[in-house]
Amino acid sequence: MSVLVLVLAVSAACCLGFGFVLQQSAAQQAPLGDFLRPRLLLDLMRVPRWLGGIGLMVAGMVLGAIALGKGEISLVEPLLATNLLFALALSRHRTKQPVGRQGWAGLALLAGGVSAFLLAGEPHGGTVVTDPVRHWLIIGATVGPALLLTAYAKRTRLSSAPVLLSLAAGLLYGVQDALTRVSGNRFAEAGLVGLLSGWQPYAVLALGVTGLILVQSAFETAPLRMSLPALTAAQPLAGILCGVGFLGDRLRTDTGALAWEAAGLAAVVAGIVLLGLHPALPQGTTAREQVSGLQPR
Repeated sequence: MSVLVLVLAVSAACCLGFGFVLQQSAAQQAPLGDFLRPRLLLDLMRVPRWLGGIGLMVAGMVLGAIALGKGEISLVEPLLATNLLFALALSRHRTKQPVGRQGWAGLALLAGGVSAFLLAGEPHGGTVVTDPVRHWLIIGATVGPALLLTAYAKRTRLSSAPVLLSLAAGLLYGVQDALTRVSGNRFAEAGLVGLLSGWQPYAVLALGVTGLILVQSAFETAPLRMSLPALTAAQPLAGILCGVGFLGDRLRTDTGALAWEAAGLAAVVAGIVLLGLHPALPQGTTAREQVSGLQPR
């Protein structure tokens, strides 16, 4: 594992985690009438705290893109999942809540799971799949469920909508990370003209804006503990699927390695859930938690 990739990915996770906390703190004050509407972003742009959170998120995405350009997505994505640790650290500083057994257990599961997956899988580069059908099948297998989750969230109760939206955003961000790596490769091989002649950079932009609306709508309608764990868990799973599916990433596939890889990913998800439920993460506002549902738009 490259030390540079490790530093870049963890630094990206730090920026993302801090940024998510600031974004949710501002988004929970936005009007519920902006739910799943682009107007939500326009309203939030007037809030300095939200802009600070977006600045940190952009910095994290840039660092993550550099890491993706230097390492396999199957290596970078699990490291990016540690953003929840940094979100918890900032929230704990603000709420003065102790880490406790739950926090330490979540930390051990997340860190141990990432380590187990990387050590057992030994992610390394391979031959990029050129078959466009396979590309679209993998992308459809992630973007399709994200669209279904979003459509269902618009018609479901407020208590479950934020989780569904966060899952959808995580899936989109995972695909965005994969296409960011493809775009970086195109730029390195053919320059700016070659990059802009492909559809990938435009898809990266569309996925980023769509994911941002979904995330802010989730932050707007529920406490961070309901939204961030789902987002953090879905993104690396979608990214790894794309990495192995069409970016040429290779993992060890012997029985023992596969078992440890699966156990590692399961531990990552379990750790994310435990940390996401930690009392240090913001509870949100009582008024919003009492809302029983949303009308379809």
